[in-house]
Order: sequence, then structure tokens, then C-alpha cells
Amino acid sequence: MTAPPRVCWPITSRIRADRVTITTEEQLEKLKTIGRICAITREAMASAMRPGMTTGELDEIGARLLAEHGAQSAPMVTYDFPGATCISVNEEIAHGIPGDRVLREGDLVNIDVSAEKDGVFADCGSSHVLGEGDRRLVNLCRDGKKAMWAGINTVKAGAPLSVIGEAIGKFAKKGGYTLIRNLASHGVGDSLHDEPGEIATWPDRSERRRMTNGLVFTIEPFLSLGGRMADHKSDDDEWTLVSRPSAPCVQYEHTVVATPRGAVVVTLAA
Repeated sequence: MTAPPRVCWPITSRIRADRVTITTEEQLEKLKTIGRICAITREAMASAMRPGMTTGELDEIGARLLAEHGAQSAPMVTYDFPGATCISVNEEIAHGIPGDRVLREGDLVNIDVSAEKDGVFADCGSSHVLGEGDRRLVNLCRDGKKAMWAGINTVKAGAPLSVIGEAIGKFAKKGGYTLIRNLASHGVGDSLHDEPGEIATWPDRSERRRMTNGLVFTIEPFLSLGGRMADHKSDDDEWTLVSRPSAPCVQYEHTVVATPRGAVVVTLAA
């Protein structure tokens, strides 16, 4: 889940990345535990999607799995979000509210699962074409995942945070894609949105911070077929975001820990 959705979140404030979140093996194991729960829940929801199912029914599956693993929905406990998970369909790109919307063959569906257990938070997300769909959307999903990994592969303690956005931006440009430039990655761990604050997943020349050893954060680019900014879907919905200009968009997200050897990805199901 990107930074809280009451505004479209440009990077307007800088918090120094000088706090080491993970300092012990016990902390890392707790983070891996909640990360695995998030990943298992997201994958189970993706596997359970069927045409004719509502987003509310899909969210119920996620809520049940989190509860079975002793975890709590992070957006619910942090922001009183009206759902256990965020489910965004087609024109929606983030923070979609689960409800009566019926899923249909070919829909582009994003599932974003963030949760807390034992005071530790993790966050992950993925996009999927339901059943048979537009080949452009299938390719967008394929490349959205690659864009995320382009960013993850730059993670290393001591490296500039700016290399993440530079790598993702290079990948997007080569593929003829755009990036949503006001939905950022973020720190996570002790809370859902933690230090070092927002982290651009696009080239940002103003970024001067570095990754410290043990720093925990997400990498979640929003790759699009023309969208450049996120905006509220409607005046009476403070959560759901769409792209401007309107265009298909995918999000893939992992929670990672920066180490001298690279990224430790904690939101893996196995």
C-alpha cells in the first residue's frame, strides 16, 4: 500500500535515512514471518479470483487468511480503511475499496496486502489479468514485475536511494512505458508507512539519501501505458485512485531489507 491516500502523494518531505530498522536476527525473523503471511494471502487471493466474484468476496478470503495466521490488516488498523486488503480493478490503480464490484473475464486486478503481527508490518502487491484478456495488459503485467525487480536489484547498504528510481525509469523508458510519479515506495517495519518516508520509483535528481544497513522499505513502481499521475476517482471516495491521463496501470510490490550483499526480500510465500 502506497502512502496514505488522502492526497496524491508527491515527494514533498525528506526524512533522513539514518535509522537502522533491523539490528537483530529476531527482528529479521519477525519481519520475514509477517512478510510471508502477506505473500501467502496475496497469492491465495490471486488464485481464488473468478469471473462473477465480487471484490468484497475476494477481500473476505484475504481477511480470513490474515486472521488464521494471527495477523491484522495494516490499512484497517492504521487508517481505518474499509477493507482488509486493497483491490483495484481496471481504471482503479491503487487503494480500491472491496465491495459489490463484480469481477469479469479480462479485468486487470491489483491486489495489495499489508499486515501487522507482533508489532511488525510488511507490505506487498501484484497485478493480474483475470482469465483471458488483452495481450497489452498481459505484457504490462509481465513488465511491471520486471520493473519492480529492476529496482530491487539495485538495493545495497550504502548505495544511494536514487539508484532505485533510475533503474526503474530506464526500464520503463526502454519499453515505451510511463510511470505514475506521485505514488511512491515507502519505509515500513515498525509501522505501515515508516522512515525513510517516500522513495521515488522514477528518476529523482533531488534524492540525496543513502540506504543504511538494515533499512526496511518497499519497492512498488506503478508502470503504465500512458498514465503519469494518480488522482482520486471521485469526490465522495477518499481512497480509490485512478491515473491521469486515464490509462492501464500495474503495481508490483515487495518489502525488502538493505544489506551489504543486496536486498533481502521478505514478502515471499516460500
